Amino acid sequence: MMPTREDAWALVCEFTQSENLRRHMLAVEAAMRAYARYFGEDEESWGLVGLLHDFDYERYPNVAPDGHPNQGARILRERGWPEDIIRSILSHATEVTGVPRVTRRDKALFAVDELTGLITAVALVRPDRSLYSVTVDSIFKKWKDRRFAAGVNRADIERGAAELGVPLEEHVARVLEAMQGIAPILGLDGSAR
Repeated sequence: MMPTREDAWALVCEFTQSENLRRHMLAVEAAMRAYARYFGEDEESWGLVGLLHDFDYERYPNVAPDGHPNQGARILRERGWPEDIIRSILSHATEVTGVPRVTRRDKALFAVDELTGLITAVALVRPDRSLYSVTVDSIFKKWKDRRFAAGVNRADIERGAAELGVPLEEHVARVLEAMQGIAPILGLDGSAR
């Protein structure tokens, strides 16, 4: 039986205390669900992959054989999660895990992961701290400034969109729209100024 979103959220809360990291996983979940709808795929499994992809990061931040996401995969296996979900999560760090991105779901996870961080950063520097005032143009304006959100790997975002077969601007727009749909949950609706 497929674990539920509630099961996934419980796991996230068990392993992750950081509100910002939890919000990142929620943003990736929203983007994954949007892509599942776009491609006519299973929204629940795609959402679970997005929600869980970094659940182990806070406890095992080292991206090495004994760190993230390998520890997360071990924990998920111990708890009986489906291997296809685990495989997709491992594929978002191919360089560390050796698990290639094969399925659309694998490619979507890689494509949205870094981008959600960039979009969040753009919203946080707006006067209203709101995703609702962020536009694709404002994202690309900040994109060009390599000092802004310097930790965001723009090359990975570009490569992810290309692997997914979606033009970069369309990709950015889809992920932004998905995140705007849960802006209050992400604390990026302007209410926390």
